[in-house]
Amino acid sequence: MARDVDVVTGTVIRRPVDVVAGYAGDPVHAPEWYVNISSVEWRTPPPVAVGSQMDFVAAFLGRRLAYTYEVTEFEPGRRMVMRTADGPFPMETTYTWEPLDDGSTRMTLRNRGRPSGFSRVAGPVMATAMRRDNRKDLARLRELLERA
Repeated sequence: MARDVDVVTGTVIRRPVDVVAGYAGDPVHAPEWYVNISSVEWRTPPPVAVGSQMDFVAAFLGRRLAYTYEVTEFEPGRRMVMRTADGPFPMETTYTWEPLDDGSTRMTLRNRGRPSGFSRVAGPVMATAMRRDNRKDLARLRELLERA
């Protein structure tokens, strides 16, 4: 039976919430800070809004993945939820941004889904690999934004 994958990672970025959310919440920047994402193309006109769709191409566990994300919830500067509209691994990705007293931002990244096919067999390995990659992604995002 397929086990759900639910991976939550977070970091504190020493930049204001509007800067962090503005950059991380714009899918066009994803290839700059996500380890595995090689390209993002808009299916619907930008900017991000509920109903926006983007095509992503990524590599994960040695496989090329192409999938479409649709924004299902969007609160600018606070939260964005995207779900795959198609692709090999039904996934929901949630970004949350929380302003901290010192002007920094706590960003949390959550990926959840129910693997099927190849992904179902690799489910336990996927969760570990996602957690590792998400930590790298958030560290890269922090590095990019803090030196800006």
